[in-house]
Amino acid sequence: MVDFEWYRSFCTIYKHQSVSEAAKTRMMTQPAMSQHLAALEAEVGETLFIRSTRKITPTERGKELYSQLAPLIESLENTTMNFKSTSLPTLSVIKIGAAHEFFSEKILPQLPKYNVCTISHFGTAEQLLELLKEDKLDILIMSKRFQTPGIEYLKLMDEEFVIVAPSDYEIVAFDNLKLEEQWLSEQKWISYGLELPIIRRIWREHFKMRPQIRPIHVIPNLHMILNAVELGMGLSVIPTYLLQDSLKAGKTKVIFKHLKVKNELYLAYQLKNKHLPLINEIMSVIKENTKEHFV
Repeated sequence: MVDFEWYRSFCTIYKHQSVSEAAKTRMMTQPAMSQHLAALEAEVGETLFIRSTRKITPTERGKELYSQLAPLIESLENTTMNFKSTSLPTLSVIKIGAAHEFFSEKILPQLPKYNVCTISHFGTAEQLLELLKEDKLDILIMSKRFQTPGIEYLKLMDEEFVIVAPSDYEIVAFDNLKLEEQWLSEQKWISYGLELPIIRRIWREHFKMRPQIRPIHVIPNLHMILNAVELGMGLSVIPTYLLQDSLKAGKTKVIFKHLKVKNELYLAYQLKNKHLPLINEIMSVIKENTKEHFV
């Protein structure tokens, strides 16, 4: 008699073309996943995958079985989750993790719209991910996607970074990237860290090299870096969502506008909470109010 879990494991292996990746997705051990597949193949009486050292490839029988099973399993799981969500207890508190600058600009002004109590946590992506895994966070906003069993990611927005200078900074125009790189390397820079985060990205993406820069100031806070630029201390790289007021007030300006980079930001949450109504409601509010409007 076929176990329904064998079908689920088979479809997951088919999607990932890897037993180990499928095991991570289903939060199972690799031997248990392999046993599910072996049991199903024994029941069907045919091999469903061709194994190689790097991946496994479905046989024609495997493709046929998947095409029949996939819509049925998806429909059954959606029905189960929809039924489950109506009986789950309502959350009274939402725990949110983010970088404090992003939280200050994008989340804090919208908190009244949440209609729920919130507990906020700030830190690095790695630190906050551990809190999410330990159920100490419900929603995490981060720019990295880690392959972590039980954690799902939803694209939130593109975060654009540009080079910013004091409004009265004298800029020299060049007609080639080499001269731009030489001139920029000679300027005073304010960085988030000694390893030149984001500044290094601009050099690698546009100049195809590592920056030969020693920052004059290292300030691990984007708001304070922007303030330092406004005070005439040097150049830096700032996300555009932080710049609106400063640009309108004529305190700073964007230079070399073609030298920009983007980060993808994601909403991360535990897969087991995917169908909680309040989790989805808060994520919808966050998405609606994090749309970038920058000129």
